[in-house]
Amino acid sequence: MTTVHTHDDLIARATDADAASALQGTRDLFSLPEGVIYLDGNSLGALPSAVPAVVDDVMHRQWGERLIRSWNEADWWGAQTRVGDRVGRLVGAAPGQVVVTDSTSVNLFKAVIGAGRLRPGRTVVLTDPDSFPTDLYMTESAAALAGLEVRRVHPRDAVAAIAEVGDALVLASYSSVDYRTGELWDLREITDAAHAVGGLACWDLCHSAGVIEVDLDAGGADLAVGCGYKYLNGGPGAPAFLYVATRHQDDFDQPLTGWQGHAHPFEMRPDYEPAPGITRARVGTPPLLSVLALEAALTAYDGLSPADVRAASVSVTGTFIEALDALGVDLPLATPRDPERRGSQVSLRHPQAFAVVQALIARGVIGDFREPDIIRLGFAPLYVTHVDAVRAAVHVAEVIEGREFERPEFAERGAVT
Repeated sequence: MTTVHTHDDLIARATDADAASALQGTRDLFSLPEGVIYLDGNSLGALPSAVPAVVDDVMHRQWGERLIRSWNEADWWGAQTRVGDRVGRLVGAAPGQVVVTDSTSVNLFKAVIGAGRLRPGRTVVLTDPDSFPTDLYMTESAAALAGLEVRRVHPRDAVAAIAEVGDALVLASYSSVDYRTGELWDLREITDAAHAVGGLACWDLCHSAGVIEVDLDAGGADLAVGCGYKYLNGGPGAPAFLYVATRHQDDFDQPLTGWQGHAHPFEMRPDYEPAPGITRARVGTPPLLSVLALEAALTAYDGLSPADVRAASVSVTGTFIEALDALGVDLPLATPRDPERRGSQVSLRHPQAFAVVQALIARGVIGDFREPDIIRLGFAPLYVTHVDAVRAAVHVAEVIEGREFERPEFAERGAVT
């Protein structure tokens, strides 16, 4: 079979898969440039069409006309927990356990310190040496301030390490999906092991929220963090979120005691008293334009179940892998082929990965690069179709076969790679 015939067959099958998908039509909820296949939603989500009108209303009416009155009239004050409950529905958290606030880094700092205070006398925090760097930096900083020891243990070895640490364990803090390879880890197993020795578990959902059936409550998570600008499509700089299980909230003593986490914020008391519930995880005045943009973005998920989104993710990434195989693309997969072990991305390895990514971008296929040799392609199933997946695979094949990545302009790096 020739490549052309293979391509035609792949497109036909992809078209049928799109027609049968539970997410059929959700692409129309996003503003995407014509001719672009956007495979970087795991770094910055696409713009939902609902967002501009909401931001315009916030700027011109709520802020421009109603001014400070909008804190009450538009419930700006309740936005962080209101939007938190919207996020909660996507990550399996009952209402009242998620707050949209600060950045992932800041929320992880709160979680590590808070965990130490929930488990006094214990000394060890476990985390993945391959975590996104901010997780490592903030975990180390928080642990140093709290007098805790951080041990870097790969997720596949975490259960055995937890048993070895035993009653010294404070927290097992792991990402749901490896940000480079896209491998999906079994955080329930790690959580169960942590609980068996009396410790806690924190889940980083930056590469999971909005594409994976996370089920924080059912999985027994104690704490979780995640960002709002990736698959949740909240826009650049969108606030992150923090989950604290209800059973821990009364005793969750987070270190950043800002006035918006106070039980009586407008009484301006000189001494801090934490608010009840998840509100105590708030700190200072939030970036309302970003919080409300995220709220509008999340409407793209209205009527969709996390199970349907996950099924579409598995199907689209699987279609891409199958197309690479059919087209004879000889690049090592960094991402597991097993869908049970795969997040919503496919990562390929190439010694000139950066240049390959730049060549793809020049063709309108936007992905990104991660050191040292990762071509990272994120498939946000709300707007990346099966047909997109096949066309992207064709572009990859042509870039590799034609050695387009050797062109000198594709070796030039900007400040952001």
